[in-house]
Amino acid sequence: MKTIIQIDNLSKKYQSQTIFDNASLHILEGQKIGLVGRNGAGKSTLCRMIIDQEEPDCGTILKSSDLRLSYLEQHDPFEHDEVVVQFLMRYTEQPEWKCCKVAHQFQITDEQLKMQIGELSGGYQTRIKFAAMLLREPNFLILDEPTNYLDLTTLILIENFLKTDYKGGFIIVSHDREFLKKTCDQTLDVVQNKLSFFPGPIDAYMEYKDEKQRHVDSHNKNVMAKQKQLQQFIDRFSAKTSKARQAQSKVKQIKRLESLEVVKSERSVNIRLPEIQKQRGSALECKDLAVGYPDKVIARKISFFIPSGAHVAILGDNGQGKTTFLRTLANDLQVKAGEFQWGHQLSIGYYAQHVYQSINPEFDVYTYLRNVAADSIRDQEVLDMAGSFLFSGDDVNKRVKTLSGGERARLCLAGILLTKHQVLLLDEPTNHLDFETVEALADALQRFNGTLFFISHDRTFVNMVASEIVEVKNGYVKRYSGNYEEYVYFLSEKIEQDLLQQAQVEKELNKPKPAAIDRKKVRAGLRNIEKELKKAEKEKKQLEVEFADSANAFSVEKKRRYKELEDLIDNLEAQWISEQEQLAGA
Repeated sequence: MKTIIQIDNLSKKYQSQTIFDNASLHILEGQKIGLVGRNGAGKSTLCRMIIDQEEPDCGTILKSSDLRLSYLEQHDPFEHDEVVVQFLMRYTEQPEWKCCKVAHQFQITDEQLKMQIGELSGGYQTRIKFAAMLLREPNFLILDEPTNYLDLTTLILIENFLKTDYKGGFIIVSHDREFLKKTCDQTLDVVQNKLSFFPGPIDAYMEYKDEKQRHVDSHNKNVMAKQKQLQQFIDRFSAKTSKARQAQSKVKQIKRLESLEVVKSERSVNIRLPEIQKQRGSALECKDLAVGYPDKVIARKISFFIPSGAHVAILGDNGQGKTTFLRTLANDLQVKAGEFQWGHQLSIGYYAQHVYQSINPEFDVYTYLRNVAADSIRDQEVLDMAGSFLFSGDDVNKRVKTLSGGERARLCLAGILLTKHQVLLLDEPTNHLDFETVEALADALQRFNGTLFFISHDRTFVNMVASEIVEVKNGYVKRYSGNYEEYVYFLSEKIEQDLLQQAQVEKELNKPKPAAIDRKKVRAGLRNIEKELKKAEKEKKQLEVEFADSANAFSVEKKRRYKELEDLIDNLEAQWISEQEQLAGA
């Protein structure tokens, strides 16, 4: 296979931080690569350099003349008052029929194509960006975190497209392991300023990486034990003349051991939530609750109860009201009608993407976490939690005002987890986390003995954490009777059926239309058929008369002719009916 992107001796620094140091990689046409690595390792930087939005400090990125590269825009390339189909035509310079055809692949309807983009949900806006990207007919895609903020329906649509319909190659950055597992068959890890390529999917790579780490840990342990044994001998016998030569030999052995190349292990993520007192009874009861905004009701007639200790995933397409419902439970929005009641003396912790805006910008990381943490939390626990969310060493002294939006979101999430609230409300907690941290958080929340309500479209995370499902759809909020795997299965089946139905509709629409009928020609044909019918019926009657006069007069030839006339009359009558129907339908 042909190399389409060649990266040689790539180096990149941001001030004193080294991102890449002589990193190299050859990408072949058609490769489907999942790009992984810790936050800050350089995944997005690599993507930006490939699409020429950043320059490397040293090294080269060479691209084949056959490469038709396209990427998913992180910013919005459209105006919100722009009509969908007009944007697609303007942005891609493709005809309307082609824009509509590609948009249909992402279940963007004809009605939505005529709407202003700002009227559609964030999930549909991402579908529009995908359609725009593909209308440029690329053979290689760069997708940096395409799953962030996507609803499950949109995610499955994009996943199915990449898995079955798209024939080119791509690099995908995502914290959603399930998405990578279903779309990518090779893995690229940004680790220790290098690019480490693995010719297999993400699960196989993680097993390989764990096994490699176990081998390194075992090797390190053996080296340390041997060093200790040799040092004990040296300490004991180096002063004795009779053992001096042996002691010197042991010193040389220690040096040889120290000179062995030992792979530096990365810090593993381990999140420990503070223990809280287990609650009993009902955690939440809703009675005819309606939620929404001052000028609009989003969902009504919400009536159910949630037992204490439940871990509730709030699911549904973007724009249906998931965040509205969660904000109402957090008393961030007033109820529109009805009521909801938390269990007796339950304390509520709320995390959302906008919450970090209220943090004092002059606080450093440690001061903020220490201030919000429960009094019973030890200082070391605060530092451990900071480290789990990638604030380790001197990072804990960084002021909030110097942090990026993603870093502030992680800091806020770490703070919520230190509060020891009996109820946690988490809106998209996995955004801004690499997937190892996502899975460490999932593992910690799985063991959380309080009540949890959360919004997430990360299937691995939801599957690990959720014990209950609440679905927000078409103005209603209801408990779902099945488990999460069943929910995803039935949603996938519905999407597949909808796509098949859409394909059938398009097939019917694209059928060649019959040519316009020449009515004069059809009438002339009918007259000819009628003449032939009369002639055939007349000859048939003559033969019947002869047969009635004398059976013996009916020779074999006349019998054969009689049968021919019967068949001819049947055919002519069928032709006559067909021509009449054609004339009537014209």
